[in-house]
Amino acid sequence: MYSFIWFLLIGLAAGWLAGRILRGRGFGLIANLVIGVVGSFLGGIVFGLLGFRSYGLVAELLVAVAGSILLIFIAGLIKKR
Repeated sequence: MYSFIWFLLIGLAAGWLAGRILRGRGFGLIANLVIGVVGSFLGGIVFGLLGFRSYGLVAELLVAVAGSILLIFIAGLIKKR
């Protein structure tokens, strides 16, 4: 149960950070937070497929931010169409 709560908290923080990093490309605070949660899952999958493992809070946050940035970038490409 606690791991799920940590996953949500890290995802929310990652969405907020990704929105700050990609100023002007985000979708607003609420959407960036939701994208952060989904992006943290995506980042974990992508980094796992590349053979990287994240241990510790900072590493998990970095992976989640990377996944969130990737997801915001992809969503921005889809939105432009």
